[in-house]
Amino acid sequence: MNKIKRVLNLDLPQGQSAFLWGARKTGKSTYLKSTFPKAHYIDLLKADEFHKYTLNPHYLREELLILKESTQTPLVIIDEVQKVPILLNEVHWLIENSPFDFILCGSSSRKLRSTGANFLGGRAWSYQMMPLCYPEIKELNWSSIFNNGLIPQHYFSPHYSKMISSYLFDYIMNEVQHEANLRKIEPFARFLDILGFCQGEMLNFTSIGRECGINTRTARSYFDILEDMYIGYFLYPYRKKAKRQTIQETPKFYLFDTGVANHLKRYSFKEMKGSEAGKAFEHYVFLELMAYKKYHEKTDSITYWRTKEGYEVDFVIQDKAYEVKLNDSFNKKDIRGLLAFGDEYKAELNIITTQGAKRITKVDDKKITVWPISDFLEDLWSGLVW
Repeated sequence: MNKIKRVLNLDLPQGQSAFLWGARKTGKSTYLKSTFPKAHYIDLLKADEFHKYTLNPHYLREELLILKESTQTPLVIIDEVQKVPILLNEVHWLIENSPFDFILCGSSSRKLRSTGANFLGGRAWSYQMMPLCYPEIKELNWSSIFNNGLIPQHYFSPHYSKMISSYLFDYIMNEVQHEANLRKIEPFARFLDILGFCQGEMLNFTSIGRECGINTRTARSYFDILEDMYIGYFLYPYRKKAKRQTIQETPKFYLFDTGVANHLKRYSFKEMKGSEAGKAFEHYVFLELMAYKKYHEKTDSITYWRTKEGYEVDFVIQDKAYEVKLNDSFNKKDIRGLLAFGDEYKAELNIITTQGAKRITKVDDKKITVWPISDFLEDLWSGLVW
């Protein structure tokens, strides 16, 4: 697989520990091993390590206190830390009473929270590894982005379809059953089957539950599980008061990877045309915004705006509105949601497209910046947009 320089920068001062979260296969372990080659590494995916520390978590303390006498690199990496939550008590003690710093790597925070695990009381900073983003690949090969997706191993592989199938049904199904202690996996399997079609849409948990044979509360909990496993994100409505009646509570949901989403839809892209390509492009823009937010630790929310009449804007950040369109040719009807948003608020109006040149246009005396995606991403990741 091609070697990629990741955007994540885990430059920790001496004496500082950290959590590194992210979905499985996003490259956390590869990044940590290459960035900290001299660290003492514990992998809880290994059966013997898992068994040892589950039965005797104090072994960690005893082993490291012995290691302290001989090591010049007091950094310990524990991979898949959520598998042995009680180990965090030992980590807490070692942070307070030894020279060791820790990087605790995990693909789900759900089990830690549900067991009341020790999150170290603010002694560890939190980071997240995302799938590949624009600065890491510097190309916009839509076939690869939409079909392969941006999980590193999938993006560069000709066998991406089999890899995504394995990821969905060997990893996600098994991990969800383990993490959430599901007594029956069949309803979740039905949920997974329709999940791709919920992608980027307003969620009706009652309707989804009916299709899966579960109640509304359980349907909502399935989305919560995916969020806890970093496999998806809720997108909530923009709530600033307006003259029009707006949607205030109903979230949308985006999966963490374009390839996974389109595989669930059973859709393969050969060209950038049609409504499915438009939805996939919107999904990609959302993931770039989310990656930038996570890596640059932005506190502003990414939201969407929709009125009860059906006027809608794809994304709103800091009172800047972004409508995502496949083509840079559009008419007034195509951007009626953006224009309605401009009527309601003093806001910067933007359209992101796949092609054309950056330009400023006026519609109904409203200034709109039209961005080709390459220009938008260059400016986004240079800190000029957000």
